[in-house]
Amino acid sequence: MDISSQIKDSLISRIQASDDLIFLKTLQTIFDSSEQSLFQLTKEQEESIAISREQIKAGKFKTNDQVISEMKEWLSKK
Repeated sequence: MDISSQIKDSLISRIQASDDLIFLKTLQTIFDSSEQSLFQLTKEQEESIAISREQIKAGKFKTNDQVISEMKEWLSKK
């Protein structure tokens, strides 16, 4: 039996043995939220993400270190 099956069997047993309503409701909330999308994105947001991913694939981005360096340089000129 693989680890995934062992965990599932253990959880099933523990849930079936529990009479703790708060615990069971909490588990239900976890399951419900995992079935729903955590973020509801608009069409525009999804398009923006797709564009950004294409830019990254094309190498059109700066690293965090590059941005920090540019900001320090810019701030030193102020």
